[in-house]
Amino acid sequence: MKPGLKITSVPENKMMLAIYLTAPEIENDRRGLNTFFGMRRARKEGRWTSLAPVGYINRTAPDGKKYIEPDGKKAKIMRWAFNEIALEKYATEQIFKQAKAMGLKCNKNRFLIAIRNPMYCGKIFIEKYKDEECHLVKGLHEPLITETMYYDIQDILDGKKRKIKLTIMSPDMLPLKGFLHCTQCNRILCGSASKGRNNYYYYYHCSSACGYRKKAEEVNKAFVDKLKMYVLNEDSKDVFKIAIMDAYIDATKGETQNKTNYIVEITELSNRITKARELLLTGDLDGSDYKTIKTESEHRIAVLEAKLAEVPVTAVSLAEVERLLDKAITKLTHIDVIYSNFDAYVQREIIGSMYPEKLTFENLQHRTAKVDFLFQLIYQINSTLRGKKRWASDRKTCLPIVAPEAGLEPATL
Repeated sequence: MKPGLKITSVPENKMMLAIYLTAPEIENDRRGLNTFFGMRRARKEGRWTSLAPVGYINRTAPDGKKYIEPDGKKAKIMRWAFNEIALEKYATEQIFKQAKAMGLKCNKNRFLIAIRNPMYCGKIFIEKYKDEECHLVKGLHEPLITETMYYDIQDILDGKKRKIKLTIMSPDMLPLKGFLHCTQCNRILCGSASKGRNNYYYYYHCSSACGYRKKAEEVNKAFVDKLKMYVLNEDSKDVFKIAIMDAYIDATKGETQNKTNYIVEITELSNRITKARELLLTGDLDGSDYKTIKTESEHRIAVLEAKLAEVPVTAVSLAEVERLLDKAITKLTHIDVIYSNFDAYVQREIIGSMYPEKLTFENLQHRTAKVDFLFQLIYQINSTLRGKKRWASDRKTCLPIVAPEAGLEPATL
């Protein structure tokens, strides 16, 4: 090319210039597609292809392949967090704060995203691409929770199974904070400390407009006195054990029926998809309606299959149940000692397990608060059954016990 001559001065050179300029861009696009399809194919094979989520760590196998595995303490904390969400006792934010106190290193937003991720139950999410719908595949990594627990947690987070949440952050002197109702205005009592001349004094109180206020020391003492009623007596251990074993035997009878119900419902949903496909082929069903039916049915089938997989093939041996029951009974016989010697978190666990509803200070004083069925049973075994034995009549008579003996005059109705 002559000096001073522009490349665009020759018309044919414009074609070569366009090729030179677009070739690198085409190559970059091709590499991007290859990377996209490669990662999508790896995810379909069950491999996690990005940074390990909270509770996992990235590893490299001897053959060079990447994989993830549970990260020791962090995995235990995440497993604990999932279990706490499933129990429905505390708000998600409170569980996150407690997890951070236990050593979990992540921010709140990352935690909220993590508890929505199906990879924790062993599933990899495949995003929608063109005509291929989004779906889940079985991952190669070790799950932290079961599929059933994951689906239950999603229902809780979606508000389908949400209950009233209680705070877990309370001082040691205010273990009943959040469990007490005001008897004057029916609000939930707060708890705080007032600074005196030489010390702090704790109170459970309502709003300033209501003015209801009780010393925390008095309320806590009333609860401890109430708790001692439900300490399982040593003499009643055998009776309690027999009652629980009988209840377990009755409960396990329904496992076979549950398994049958799951199989029947899965079959019905599969038949529903088949019928919808036939209607689609005959033109009696729109394509969008078929996709909706298929998506909803497949999601329900996945949930049922997860529950079906967790139905035990054989019931737990009675010897194992008896061993666990002995361990639980030992704790119930010393529940007052456990309550007095542990921190507020354990104390609140005991309170929440005893009382399914809010209570008042007056309930504690007069022993009228509604108690969980387990503690009702303990109280019945400790007192009522023994009382019936004491009150048995020792009179010897051949007459029916429901009718009084006749005196000199004829008995009247």
